[in-house]
Amino acid sequence: FFISRQLPKACDLWEQILQSHPTDLLALKFSQDAYFYLGYQIQMRDSVARVYPFWTPDVPLSSYVKGYYSFGLMETNLFDRAEELACEALAINRTDAWSVHTIAHVNEMKAEVKKGLEFMKETETNWKNSDMLACHNYWHWALYFIEKGEYEAALTIYDNHIAPRCLSSGSMLDIVDNCSMLYRLHLEGVKLGDRWNNVLNITKKHTKDHVLLFNDVHILMSSLGAKDHKTTDELLTTLQELAKAPCEDHELSLAPGLGLPLCQAFVEFENGNCDKAVDLLYPIRYQLIQLGGSNAQRDVFSQLLIHAALNSKSQAKQNLARCLLRERDGMRPNSPMTERLIRRAAAVHSMA
Repeated sequence: FFISRQLPKACDLWEQILQSHPTDLLALKFSQDAYFYLGYQIQMRDSVARVYPFWTPDVPLSSYVKGYYSFGLMETNLFDRAEELACEALAINRTDAWSVHTIAHVNEMKAEVKKGLEFMKETETNWKNSDMLACHNYWHWALYFIEKGEYEAALTIYDNHIAPRCLSSGSMLDIVDNCSMLYRLHLEGVKLGDRWNNVLNITKKHTKDHVLLFNDVHILMSSLGAKDHKTTDELLTTLQELAKAPCEDHELSLAPGLGLPLCQAFVEFENGNCDKAVDLLYPIRYQLIQLGGSNAQRDVFSQLLIHAALNSKSQAKQNLARCLLRERDGMRPNSPMTERLIRRAAAVHSMA
């Protein structure tokens, strides 16, 4: 099922294994990753909850299961319990980059920028050599600087850590981090020089992969950023063709209603058609979780919607932007980015 990309069915089998063998770490890890890319946050959390009592301190690698559990708790907004478990895991193994990652998320989602920056700096030596997660943790570190509007500091982390690691690893997680980071800076109006072209050199060979729609959208960011219209068209047309006959491929079944409209929203925004971008993105905003990724990762889609609405010539859509910002402010009080955008929205309103 996993190889044929029938992820929900694969998860069902892994759960059957875990019911009989609760300390089967491979089944647990596979199910965690699959739930993550399905956007099944509650299942991701509860899958670990069911086996967690069996992972007693005498069981090898049990501290890592605390990290798994903490991440599921965090993604379902149980921030205090998530941070508590992640800290327990780090007390056992301070090099556990996944538990560091949970705490980075908690601080990001609560817009506790100062706390987040201090934590990443204090723990850097513990996780910087993690081959899978180091780049991603640096991405989280840079997000705090974007949140604060300190773009040069974010670019310094990007240039010193995120871009080089992506170049050497070529891993899809590192590619996604690169594209996401640059696009967020692009939305903030930051000049990026040749960075998009450098990323495109890595992403171009994945244009026709279409393994995960979440990845496709990030690869699209790079071709749009580099203004490579041929690669953009190739990505969209090959995805459209595959989506006509998804068979039992879970991801491709989501392409017509979610993946393609989201991709097209990015294209329209980059072409200056902000009204069209909003029309494509706003109706599907609550379904985008089905594309997987974390709440923090998918926030780039929310940011795109807000920027498109703000840049629209329609007063109704400008008003929508203000509504979205009030919503964002309610969920993440004291966010410097939200405050910046609210000021901008007020300026747009005063000129209308």
